[in-house]
Amino acid sequence: MKPKKTFSNWLFNRYFLIIRNEEDFAEKRSVSFTYAKVIVLGFSFLVVVMILSFFLVETLLAQWFDPRHAQMEANRQLIRLTLELDSLESEVQKKDLFIHNFQNIVAGRINNEGADGDTENNNIDELQAKIDEMDYQAIDSQFRKQFETNEVSLLTYNSGERAELQELFLFSPIDGIISQKYNVRNEHYGVDVVAKKNEPVKCVADGTVILASWTQDSGYIIAVQHRGNLISVYKHNDVLLEKVGNFVSAGEIISISGNTGELTDGTHLHFELWYNGNPVNPEEFVTF
Repeated sequence: MKPKKTFSNWLFNRYFLIIRNEEDFAEKRSVSFTYAKVIVLGFSFLVVVMILSFFLVETLLAQWFDPRHAQMEANRQLIRLTLELDSLESEVQKKDLFIHNFQNIVAGRINNEGADGDTENNNIDELQAKIDEMDYQAIDSQFRKQFETNEVSLLTYNSGERAELQELFLFSPIDGIISQKYNVRNEHYGVDVVAKKNEPVKCVADGTVILASWTQDSGYIIAVQHRGNLISVYKHNDVLLEKVGNFVSAGEIISISGNTGELTDGTHLHFELWYNGNPVNPEEFVTF
């Protein structure tokens, strides 16, 4: 009696496929297989084809045939550019606010809100309007009183920042003799250099003029923003040769020395250096 075939027997029975030449019946190739192997290979091939098709549909074919693909790509780029623009706008606003506040500090125009460092939350135009409405003398005296007790006025830069400043080459703004040295505790945040009248004052490094104005105490004053959050300030000038926004090169003449302002008793240049919002001793970085 012939044994009954089962499904497992049908799957795993071995078969032998011989390929012969039709003319001379010469054997060309022979293959041994089972239906189980054929099913597994066929299923694997189908999975690979499906994965490849899905990949092509999402990439190459989508670019060719899907009308929404171009719009989706444009939307992605628009979102990315919008985020970058927001980031740049925020940085520009912070930079403008820093320059604006520093102009007020150097010029003696500041109120309690600005001294406490909360101006980042205020609109620049509103701050300027408030400053313009206040009496100049009251603002000046108030700022000086607050600046005296402000601990930030003391040197707080670390050794790494100091090394960074030491690497900068700074021109001497003017040739002369230092009559009064840098002394934070005595409210003197720079050095006084005695010079001849109408002596040219040179910029210590490349930068952009952020302040060119007149104040009651310091007379004609000019300040330049340099790279690395470094700002140089030149006070008691007789004439200013640059305007706000002008780019000046290292060694370029930016003003003429003089004797303007109330806090002066002779022709000299009051020179200050500010790094990261703090005053530093100019004699450590400039040879007069």
